[in-house]
Amino acid sequence: MKRLFDILFSSVALLVLSPVMILIALWIKKDGGAVLYTQTRVGFKGREFKLFKFRSMVEDADKIGGYSTLKDDNRITPIGQVIRKTSLDEIPQFLNVMLGDMSLVGPRPNVPAQRGEYTKEQWDLRNSVLPGITGLAQAINRSSATWQERYDLDAQYVSKRTFLFDLKIILMTVRQVFLKGGY
Repeated sequence: MKRLFDILFSSVALLVLSPVMILIALWIKKDGGAVLYTQTRVGFKGREFKLFKFRSMVEDADKIGGYSTLKDDNRITPIGQVIRKTSLDEIPQFLNVMLGDMSLVGPRPNVPAQRGEYTKEQWDLRNSVLPGITGLAQAINRSSATWQERYDLDAQYVSKRTFLFDLKIILMTVRQVFLKGGY
């Protein structure tokens, strides 16, 4: 049921948001460079995949700095500030859901370099489910949670996950985005 919901929700979201996606793509392209940014992330059972996002940083930003960004990161472009605040940079991840790399709800996928931040048990637990566009940590704390808070909430999600819990997390995330914005 979860996979069917993921596909249906993502299909509708991509259709409804397609005019917004076109506008964002044109705005990004106006500044030059690629419209989409792909990054290797770790998913279900440790399988690596390419995560899609609208590019919100200067070209080759990962060569200038690390994989983590801060609110005032000078690599973020003017449109990047807008699409991050509203989470519109995440829209292309509905394609990752359609491809089966991600779900709507689950722990946010890590980059491979973050493997060392976890014990084997923690890493295996996080990757025992599909990663999500949003998760319990994002629904509760947006991006202000500490690493330990994020892990604890991810572990709580893995142990309590149900379809109704996923729906609740989606609604909580929408509330967070509109109340707190991004970064």
